[in-house]
Amino acid sequence: MNNNKLDRTAKYPPDSGGGNNECDSTKAMRCFGHIGRVCLVIGIAALIGWCACGTRAFAAGTSHTSSAWSALVSQVTARDAVGGADPRQALLMRDVFAHAVTRRLKVPLAEQRAYGVRLQAMLDSNELGDLSGEYVALVDRNQNVQALFIYFRAVPADSWQLIGASPVATGRPGQFDHFITPLGVFEHTPDNMDFRAEGTMNQNGIRGYGRHDMRIFDLGWAQAERGWGKGGLSEMRFQMHATDPDRLEPLLGIRHSKGCVRIPATLNVFLDHFGILDAEYENLVDSGRALWVLHSDRQVTPWSGRYIVVVDSERNARPAWSPSPSSAVRAKVPAGADTAD
Repeated sequence: MNNNKLDRTAKYPPDSGGGNNECDSTKAMRCFGHIGRVCLVIGIAALIGWCACGTRAFAAGTSHTSSAWSALVSQVTARDAVGGADPRQALLMRDVFAHAVTRRLKVPLAEQRAYGVRLQAMLDSNELGDLSGEYVALVDRNQNVQALFIYFRAVPADSWQLIGASPVATGRPGQFDHFITPLGVFEHTPDNMDFRAEGTMNQNGIRGYGRHDMRIFDLGWAQAERGWGKGGLSEMRFQMHATDPDRLEPLLGIRHSKGCVRIPATLNVFLDHFGILDAEYENLVDSGRALWVLHSDRQVTPWSGRYIVVVDSERNARPAWSPSPSSAVRAKVPAGADTAD
């Protein structure tokens, strides 16, 4: 769970320029060259005009899209005059998730309901059976699934409704210092203050926490099963975080971490920007505390939650909706990849 402090900056060579070729100077060739240059100028002018029209059209389309996006976000994050909000608006976060998160899973309705039942069972066993009115993150650590789901329900009598799902990577046993991701309900609290990735590489050239400024959701110390030796339980620092965007994110969907939950970068930004799991952090802000880890431009939802729930569906086969990384991707696993968090 440590990143080296070595900072590396990519450097790119400048574009190379071209030279001029001179022709022989007969009168006919000069005339031909002159005509060619005139045609070229006319052609360039026409191309510039076409590009300008295209640019204006693209700008208009972008403006419309941005307006629609802003309106949607305003709906999802809106509060009334006394600070309340209509919980039906919380389900609009599905559209925000679909727009903002690039690594998504299309979970069939029957499976959505089944995972909602698993979520409720785990909450019941932790005396949180009436939890409602806030988002909850559910992780299936099963080696044939490796997925994270975001759920919401307005009141305890409602069924849990899926907001969105993405592939993840959890603990891979079989190597020293690798834990099996622990089961249970984990509270995301400032008692274990989050921090942000420096974007630096470890000794194997891997950005274990992802690119610069990715948020590390710190869940504190947890009892987890050792994945090496004779097994047994030990404490591990349990976190949820992004991973190397180039070398490890393509491997999401299989067990590949040292025990933490690796998530896609766009999911990390989504959780962070909308405060999906920041209820207790926002309570501190409301009390007058300034927290450096929270961005000033965040757009916090009224239904921020605080729990990450880990289950194991005990599947014996991989469902079609949660595909494994391709053999081509697996073949490119970099050396030392399993040493990242």
